[in-house]
Amino acid sequence: MKLSDYIAAFIQKLDVRHAFVVTGGAAIHLIDSIAHQDGVDYVCAQHEQGAAMMADGYARASGMGVAIGTSGPGATNMLTGTACAFYDSVPVLYITGQVSTFRLRRDTGVRQLGFQEADTVDMFTPVTKYSVLIEDKMDIRYELEKAVYIALSGRPGPVLVDVPDNLQREDIGDPEALRSFDPAELSADAGGEAGGAAAASTDALVDQVAVRLREAKRPVLILGWGVRCARAEESVRRLVERLGIPYVLSWAVIDLLPHDMPSYAGTFGTHGCRAGNLAVQNADFVLSIGSRLDTHHTGTPKDFARGAHLVMVDVDATELDKFKVNGRSLDIGIAMDAKAFIKGLLNRLEGEPGPGTAAIAPWLGYVEGWKRKYPICPDSEKERAYPSPYCVFDILSDLTDGSELLFADTGCSLAWMMSTFRPHGSQRVFSAFNFTPMGYALPAAIGGAFASGKTSICVSGDGGLQMNIQELATCARHKLPVKVLLFDNQGYGMIQQTQEQWMDARYYAANVDQGLAFPDFCKLADVYGFTVFDLDSNARVTEILTDFLKASGPCFCRVKVPSACRVVPQLKFGRALEDQEPLLDREEFLENLIIEPLDSSRES
Repeated sequence: MKLSDYIAAFIQKLDVRHAFVVTGGAAIHLIDSIAHQDGVDYVCAQHEQGAAMMADGYARASGMGVAIGTSGPGATNMLTGTACAFYDSVPVLYITGQVSTFRLRRDTGVRQLGFQEADTVDMFTPVTKYSVLIEDKMDIRYELEKAVYIALSGRPGPVLVDVPDNLQREDIGDPEALRSFDPAELSADAGGEAGGAAAASTDALVDQVAVRLREAKRPVLILGWGVRCARAEESVRRLVERLGIPYVLSWAVIDLLPHDMPSYAGTFGTHGCRAGNLAVQNADFVLSIGSRLDTHHTGTPKDFARGAHLVMVDVDATELDKFKVNGRSLDIGIAMDAKAFIKGLLNRLEGEPGPGTAAIAPWLGYVEGWKRKYPICPDSEKERAYPSPYCVFDILSDLTDGSELLFADTGCSLAWMMSTFRPHGSQRVFSAFNFTPMGYALPAAIGGAFASGKTSICVSGDGGLQMNIQELATCARHKLPVKVLLFDNQGYGMIQQTQEQWMDARYYAANVDQGLAFPDFCKLADVYGFTVFDLDSNARVTEILTDFLKASGPCFCRVKVPSACRVVPQLKFGRALEDQEPLLDREEFLENLIIEPLDSSRES
């Protein structure tokens, strides 16, 4: 059996139906084999970065993705998409062609021996769970099995297998006779499992959490992407209903639970809603499950939930250890799979009254009051002449049928969406939440559409779309049900907002007057073969979005917003999470605090 044929058959057995590719001299055997493999199709991206991000979106929608590129620049172009998967714990198998083994530079001291040679493994190692160069054709089964096992185990993530051109075309004989991989070879740490004394210690910590929950007067539950990774969706819903305490969601799980659940306080973090941040900051007990609590969530770490006992559950122990050096200690850190923790906590609470009883009724009243006082889409947004992004997402929530996948780019469009959109039904909402490159949403939406067959809505700003705008051709080529919702503000709105905070509104390299250039997006989308809609009035949001959603095939809707349209509220660096801009009147601000205010926030 030809080695490249074995790789194609291996991909098919992963139940992956599409591989996203850009061909090249060192990838032609790989792609040729996929073309002849039943059950797997190749999809030509226009750029390797797009292919890598398509595989990422495919994996988020289905469980595993595959992308293939050639050696040298083909591989390096995939690096950003690989980093998206790594930082968001998404399992993707990336396969790159490499120059022939006899052309590898090895220890010759030269920069490059083979044409288009690059040290792909060394470059990808920091952003993959496992990267390997195949140097012996008889190792291909072992290395593929090992890579996929690592990608899916413990904290998931991408892996890379680099295959020299000459080995791709060699015969490996009977693949069943090849050496296979035994997961027992990996350490417990590599697999992400705890056992023995560690498990006993974990049990004692879960006991402590149950005790703290019973004693808390102002508890808050934080839920993050780790809940999805652990496939704990059903368990966490039982926990939320059992506890009855306020909960907040990281952006990565904005679709985890219905937004009309009474205990939902909102999103939290530097671009979260006021109600969610006030709940977290005023809490006396915070239990975080599956969120790594990065600085986007916490703001200044030392001031995060500073009046609370802070408990963090994460399968990756290093995420717990970082709190030892950032100025905010954990009261309890538990390195444990989210599903196992939730199951253990529910067992300990069985037969007892939940914390969400009369004992915390005043606290529930506070949170409900903040939700009413600080709505995400206030009446002032509905009165604007231009299409308010908050109104757009508020109305989009009502018009979608509950089956769509939504993929958002970084920047203002992401923040507007995460604040306002209310997922329902089986909708899923995705973004490259931790690496957040501009240009992610379009290729990821393409991957999601291939994986699910469902409508994929790409939410992007004009700057983000420009980064991978060539993938509009991929949508048109396959007549995909991808709907591009573009917010056109003729610039980088979130960068401009930061420039207003720190640089006296000097918008260098962030708008058209200061160097940027944009096409007529409606004309361009039409040339690519999209059905085009143009939304330029708040009064027409419902009308245009209704037509946009009903239209079949690739669709494009430009939402024309002023360049001065901003994300509100937003936290300025150095302020505590409860004190977002635009700053509240100090009297009103202090009325919202149960905890002691920081000296720096007493006066604006």
